Amino acid sequence: VQLQASGGGLAQTGGSLRLACTASEDDFRHFAVGWFRRAPGKERALIAALAVTGGSTYYADAVKGRFTISRDNAKQTAYLQMNGLKPEDTAAYYCAASVTPWRARVVVSPSDYDYWGQGTQVTVSS
Repeated sequence: VQLQASGGGLAQTGGSLRLACTASEDDFRHFAVGWFRRAPGKERALIAALAVTGGSTYYADAVKGRFTISRDNAKQTAYLQMNGLKPEDTAAYYCAASVTPWRARVVVSPSDYDYWGQGTQVTVSS
């Protein structure tokens, strides 16, 4: 399975961007998904995750209330809607998919993700 991330770019403080992660196979509907980011000088961190069923989500405190993760299985695509962007959101963003048997649970450990997309850069200017 290949994941293609897109939608990154330059935004102003307070602006919005929507990232997309498109899978190469229809099996995507059976995967839990997550979005990670790596800011300069920092470790990669999970910022949002969505269960296979879509009923459970996780958000890191830093993005809670501003970012929304979603999926469209018909399009084999996961999204990360980012509103109220801040300069500290500047990072490379990565999507990932997990073949998990726990369809109603989010996956929070990077080691439990099986497929990774290439990073897409988000830069927020002050």
